[in-house]
Amino acid sequence: MSPFHSCHPRAIKTTMAERKSVWYHENPAPEMLAYIKEVNDIAILPLGATEQHGPHCPIGSDALNAKGMAEKVAEKTGATALPLCMYGSHPHHHWGMPCNIPLSFETHIGMIVDIVRGAAQAGFNKFLLLSAHGQVSSSIVAVHKLGIEGFFTLSLHWYDFVRDNQDVLEDPMWHADEAETSVALYLYPELVDMAKAVKGGGEGLIDSKWKIAPGMAARPGQMYHFEGTFAPPEKDDLENGVIGDPTKATTEKGKKLLSNLVGHLDELTKEIMTKYPVGVNPLLQYSNTPILQIIHYETER
Repeated sequence: MSPFHSCHPRAIKTTMAERKSVWYHENPAPEMLAYIKEVNDIAILPLGATEQHGPHCPIGSDALNAKGMAEKVAEKTGATALPLCMYGSHPHHHWGMPCNIPLSFETHIGMIVDIVRGAAQAGFNKFLLLSAHGQVSSSIVAVHKLGIEGFFTLSLHWYDFVRDNQDVLEDPMWHADEAETSVALYLYPELVDMAKAVKGGGEGLIDSKWKIAPGMAARPGQMYHFEGTFAPPEKDDLENGVIGDPTKATTEKGKKLLSNLVGHLDELTKEIMTKYPVGVNPLLQYSNTPILQIIHYETER
């Protein structure tokens, strides 16, 4: 008998209550495999980054935000959170800033694709990339590479998904600012020193009216804020590493932002699980042959 036989999901009966943790890596393999097979086959991949966040927040803010968000979403929805990715890809103007550790776009795309491929072997059929850092340059490419291979994958960046539009917040969402600091105060206040919080700056290369600010609704004649090289390098542009005003941050704002995020994702995951029950890959419900396999077959003929 194979050593893996005892871990096969058919050999175990479990319920949602028997899952020890919402985190994939904190469960024994047999229980995790059974949970995915019988209860919920949505995996959440939290995508963070390692970069400076001014004098008041930790370097790992984006990663810690992604971790806290994924955990709360998994607790609410029954999905499983995959281990946190602490390194991310970065827009051009982040490169060279002290304390930032960026991955190349190719490395980040490859990491996401490999993680989803591997996690699918445990039985996950639906994947949600939950990013707390601006890395659409790689996450969007990864989603479509995975789609060609037959993996149902959704990707969101929390600030644009929540689209606060200055409802909870006074300002648009930027960097180490009111928004990110509020989330930090709610999730890990022990690592935040508000006595050191100072308003930041940052000069754009063209008028800000031409780009959609993070978390804001779009207007005619605007580009997405990562669709161009709109800003000079932060290492030459920022005095304190902050864009926005973190002095406006509060724990209550962070709690409300997280509540809105979790509420939207709870509704989304319920829709997915109702329409595509456990064991169903939405992308392959009509055909078990991924596009990539068809392309290879046609090319080789």
